[in-house]
Amino acid sequence: MPAPAASGHNGRMLSTYPLLSSQIAFGLILAVGLYLFISERLRVDVTAMLILLALVLTGVLDSKQALSGFASEPAIIVAAVFVISGALAATGISERLGAWIGRAAGVHEWRTIAVVMPAVALLAAFTHHVMVTAMMLPLLLRHARDRQLPASRLLMPMSLAASLGTTLTLFSAPAFLLASDMLQRAGTDGLGIFSITPIGIALVLVGTSYMLGARWLLPKRSGTHGDDDYLRLDRYRTELLVVKDGRWTTRPLSELHKALGARFRLLGWLRDGVRRDDLTATSPLLAGDVLLVEASADELLSLHDDPGLDLNAIVRFNDTVSGEGAPQLVQAVVAPGSEFIGRSIRELDFARQFHAVIAGLWRREGDMADRLSDARLREGDLLVLYGRPSRFSDLAAHHGFLMLVPFAGEAKRRVHAPLALLILGVTILAAATEWLSAPLAFLMGAVAMVSTRCVDIQQAYRGIDVRIFVMIAGVIPLGIAMEQTGTADLLARGLSHMVAGWPALPILLVMFTAAALLTQVMSDAATTVLLGPVAISLARTLDLPPTPFVVCTALGAVVAFLTPIGHHGNLLILGPGQYRFGDFLRIGLPLTVVIALVSAWMARWLWLGGPLLPLSG
Repeated sequence: MPAPAASGHNGRMLSTYPLLSSQIAFGLILAVGLYLFISERLRVDVTAMLILLALVLTGVLDSKQALSGFASEPAIIVAAVFVISGALAATGISERLGAWIGRAAGVHEWRTIAVVMPAVALLAAFTHHVMVTAMMLPLLLRHARDRQLPASRLLMPMSLAASLGTTLTLFSAPAFLLASDMLQRAGTDGLGIFSITPIGIALVLVGTSYMLGARWLLPKRSGTHGDDDYLRLDRYRTELLVVKDGRWTTRPLSELHKALGARFRLLGWLRDGVRRDDLTATSPLLAGDVLLVEASADELLSLHDDPGLDLNAIVRFNDTVSGEGAPQLVQAVVAPGSEFIGRSIRELDFARQFHAVIAGLWRREGDMADRLSDARLREGDLLVLYGRPSRFSDLAAHHGFLMLVPFAGEAKRRVHAPLALLILGVTILAAATEWLSAPLAFLMGAVAMVSTRCVDIQQAYRGIDVRIFVMIAGVIPLGIAMEQTGTADLLARGLSHMVAGWPALPILLVMFTAAALLTQVMSDAATTVLLGPVAISLARTLDLPPTPFVVCTALGAVVAFLTPIGHHGNLLILGPGQYRFGDFLRIGLPLTVVIALVSAWMARWLWLGGPLLPLSG
């Protein structure tokens, strides 16, 4: 009788060794990975790939498990959302919405916050929140300057709203996609597209109310980048020709201005070669009319690509543009001591001399003649040249130019804006009604945006942040390894002993807090992957549904507003708003406490049957 007992004991010991060795290997890999994530000695995507390879080489995971992240639903949805966001930007939808928000904000600080925060949150729900922050930053800086408001009082609420907006839909933040994927792998139902929307609505309302009530805590600083500096290169002088039988013929100027946005400015209107000051915004455009305008780099390319308009200089001198290669736009800076200084574009006969056309001109300051051809060049003037690549080598070598660089603008496909909105609506509807699975619906939307030319294929690929895609694909196996090695169960058992006998609400707060602290040094996706399995194991130990625990963990990783390094959007506003590290902590600490309470309370109500109102139930 004793022999079998000893044999069984030895068998259990031997079976424990592989598990223990796997846990030790996983722990070492995790420790090194955390160090690399926190120290940023390597890019996050490179670190994620090193973790993936280490898990395979140590035998913790097999190759199929390690590569599963690249075909995972979160990775596919994130890539598709980047393409769809790029299409909304390429068709001018994002910019027009941002301009509308700026106009609706009014002249008072409180009204600006009350309008900007919900609107930015709604935008961030369907596009990438960092893109929304980048789009709104110059608009709010200009708004603050024009209304004589401190920029620092506006930028932080805007950045917060962009973060909170990611809680309105499942696909807005990678953390929620990863949370849903974990729940499905754990054998429970995943999250629907709008499963977390009630929590998101509550957080946006609470965040807006907090910023309105506590805006006196915000610093009063004007910001370092006014409109003159931030948008200075958007003021290119050029001339437009209304094309015969084009789509703008007989339509009023106001429609053109509305289509092109606020950064398009009319300086003069020529008809039959004569300047007409009697023509107004309601006057119709006629074929052959020449508009003297200032436009951004993007608009300059858009105008050139518009079938109803063209750049007047190109139409007039196109026959002089010769050479090999497709015509393109480049920029050249007039060098100090250049022979071109003091001479007008007409006198230079530039088209005949260099077989290229001056299609636009940017000047930092100083007056300029009404007609582009009459402008006398100055040192530092930036010329927009239209020509063929084979001729640009001569221009680059000419001592009259300081440098020759590609034109930085991207054409807006504004005519495709209604179609882009339709595709976005159908995509969300297909995913929300489960007519198609979420990855397939968003993949369909991304392909539709490209195939209908709402966004160029090159722009679509550039719009995908490969670092985030690779990082998500790389950290998903980390979560699988944490479960498979028993590390998640081990941590959960330790945590369950600590919270034994606690009600569900404080336990949800513990998971939120752990994620909120960790996400200050790690990405929201990596934080969710690391703590999500612990949340699932903890819920199982407590015999409770895992969904609220995983959701609170993901929320803590996404909306903890504690430091400027916790979110990329905060880094964008740090310099322009002249913020200090302590500003974020002073505003963010009380706010994060409130957000944690609301998140845990709402999660308990949605998935554990708790009361919605504090005094009910």
